[in-house]
Amino acid sequence: MNWKIEEAQQKFSEVMSAAVSEPQLIYNHDKLVAAVVEAELFQDFLAWQQQQSKPSLADAFSQLRQLCAEENYTLEIPPREDRFNPFAD
Repeated sequence: MNWKIEEAQQKFSEVMSAAVSEPQLIYNHDKLVAAVVEAELFQDFLAWQQQQSKPSLADAFSQLRQLCAEENYTLEIPPREDRFNPFAD
């Protein structure tokens, strides 16, 4: 449900009760300023947000490449010896 900010202040307990079933959107001069949601939904959002902020494997390799470039380090890869490699010749 949508609430004007003044109305939400006056009916705070009703806003809180209604938030259990669906998010309660609070507007000030037709601009969304807040949303009241149930605690479990908010906890799920926080968990999702934290997972999104974790660096990916691609990010880790990118940082590693950057460090290697800064340190002028090259990784020498030995040739394959365990089986035939048609691309080695």
